Amino acid sequence: MGKTWTQLEEIQPTVLKMLKNSRVKNRVAHAYLYEGIRGTGKKEIGLLLAKSLFCKQPGDGFLPCENCSNCKRINSGNHPDIHLIEPDGQSIKKGQIHALQEEFSKTGVESKKKLYMITHADRMTVNAANSLLKFLEEPHAETVAILMTEQAQKILPTILSRCQIINFKPLSSVKMVEKLVENGIKPVVAPLIAQLTNNLDEALEISNDDWFAQAQKLVLKLYEMLKKNSLETLVMLQENWFVHFKEKEQLDRGLDLLLLVFKDLLYIQLGKPEQVVYVNEKPRLEQYAMQTSGRRLADQMEATLEAKRKLQANMNPQLLMEELVLKLQEGSSFV
Repeated sequence: MGKTWTQLEEIQPTVLKMLKNSRVKNRVAHAYLYEGIRGTGKKEIGLLLAKSLFCKQPGDGFLPCENCSNCKRINSGNHPDIHLIEPDGQSIKKGQIHALQEEFSKTGVESKKKLYMITHADRMTVNAANSLLKFLEEPHAETVAILMTEQAQKILPTILSRCQIINFKPLSSVKMVEKLVENGIKPVVAPLIAQLTNNLDEALEISNDDWFAQAQKLVLKLYEMLKKNSLETLVMLQENWFVHFKEKEQLDRGLDLLLLVFKDLLYIQLGKPEQVVYVNEKPRLEQYAMQTSGRRLADQMEATLEAKRKLQANMNPQLLMEELVLKLQEGSSFV
């Protein structure tokens, strides 16, 4: 079963208030664009709107009952008048949009209402986007389109202009930590994971991952090694770091974890120890914070962010890390 209106209202109160108003006043748009980072509830709220529109016994005129045949079929993903389009491989292709249009040219199986959702709408090929545009220009009276994206800037402006754009805000770190603890993640680990993802399922996955636990230790070890000479640090990269951070995504996560070490040290220097996310390491971090300066930490964060950019631009990971370590060690007095 999908999440209820009340559960999703906690995550996206503004979005739900807007959708409630449009349902109560019967002013649902023909096309919406849900925009926001991964894990902010876009797909779940798309399905919630579908249930609200198709429910046979909605409470207060808009709340899905979750028990009628329509609500149940939407939850199990097999309602004949609701269609979900997802990328086929890397992109959404023209053929997928054509198949959708054909489907919609038929009369609704059970009513005139139809709804379609397109996830990762920014991944439509140019031809697919142009086909969809024609579809959006001449909407059927009772058709609702929901496009979802993490990157609205990659969608054709002509498509954007035909959609009501709804922004999905990330959960605040405090709220995310609360949710993680509610779901059984240890309070000493939750603040760190809340900095890495806004997606509850992904967070739970991370928390149970031995790879992730080991990654934290290695990142702290790398920070300690920065005080030693660069040769020793480069040996550590070869013997430990590259063995653990093999994939591009893993290395990216390693750099994120390193950034959080620098942030924690800055928070300690600024007298905000309650903001520290490496909760278990606080005594060690307080020691390190006395041995460095805010200016140096800012430079090290900038160097790490630059390394993340280079990683996305497909720079050789080994070269990238060696270059980063040398930059992080500049001014070897470490102050």
